[in-house]
Amino acid sequence: MEQRKLGRTGLDVGVVGLGTEYLNGQPRDTVVATVREAIDRGVNYFDLVFSFPEYLDNLAVALEGRRERVILTGHLGSTEKDGQYHKSRSVKQSETYFLDLLDRLGTDYVDVLFLHNCNTERDYETLVKPNGIRDLALRLQAEGRARFIGFSGHSVPVALQAVESGHVDVVMFAVNLAANAAPGKRALHQACVAHGVGIVAMKPFAGGKLLDQQRTIQVAKYQTGGEALKLRTSDAEPNTPVRCISYALSQVGVCTMVPGCRDVDELRAALAYVEAGEETRDFSPLLAQFERYVEGECVYCNHCLPCPVHIDVGQVNHLLDAAGEAVSPDLQAAYDALPVRASECTACGACVERCPFGVDVLARIEQAVAVFEA
Repeated sequence: MEQRKLGRTGLDVGVVGLGTEYLNGQPRDTVVATVREAIDRGVNYFDLVFSFPEYLDNLAVALEGRRERVILTGHLGSTEKDGQYHKSRSVKQSETYFLDLLDRLGTDYVDVLFLHNCNTERDYETLVKPNGIRDLALRLQAEGRARFIGFSGHSVPVALQAVESGHVDVVMFAVNLAANAAPGKRALHQACVAHGVGIVAMKPFAGGKLLDQQRTIQVAKYQTGGEALKLRTSDAEPNTPVRCISYALSQVGVCTMVPGCRDVDELRAALAYVEAGEETRDFSPLLAQFERYVEGECVYCNHCLPCPVHIDVGQVNHLLDAAGEAVSPDLQAAYDALPVRASECTACGACVERCPFGVDVLARIEQAVAVFEA
């Protein structure tokens, strides 16, 4: 399993994590089998979004003796009411449920404590007000009960505000094929890179919608992080979990992604990505099919290759987009490690002719030279 650094946390996370939302309500044997196979196959990032006692107790059994091998999250503000999920902004209630999570899991801390599910400006103001949820998170961090602070939500402007505040180390946000052209998405990802904030891609399958076999699929706003969509599917270009995961992991700033798997079979379908070849991972035809791309924006698919001088055009563009307005030492090092630099381009134009998304590749190559080789 490939690992990446989770932003400035320095944590090494497997690129395929596990969202445990759909393990809620499953038999204990299913939960244990799914979690343990995930760990055995290199998954080390587990997102624990709920506070239901049975859900946590089942996960505790699954994780027994394995705490030091995994990175666990908690969600401050994810509570329950009358046996149902409830988003709370009560500091007292949020702390009570979080401490119960620690107790049930038999651990003293979580690795990432998320400010949970914030999607509006008003809610964000509630989170960050004095003696509110954010201050609670900072206190719990100071007490050693949380190593890092995260933010989860479905609104680009609100997530961007959280990133630029300097108070969060990780952002969990929807990253999927349907959301590729969401307004502000690219700026959010660039801001995360600039601030050292790791991105955890949630909803890689858009809540399962992208794997639906229907000819027309409806994707809700919260599943895209942008707008509600109606997409057409095709037998000629069937979608797969591997393609969805490949897309999510190709996006700037994404460190890991958390597919929601309800059993071992769904886990294995997701982990097929690890051994898949380039052709199986290729998601670019789906962007064209869904018409979910912005003309002229690189999606890093490398359909512009082969390059006569062997420039990795997709990776050059990926690094250029990650740089935004400033080149970090890590990005410069990644560029310097490329076998062939952009300045080796002969301007033959073959890449421009091949690009299915209307990218002015030569102009981008010139920009990369100016940014990384000036």
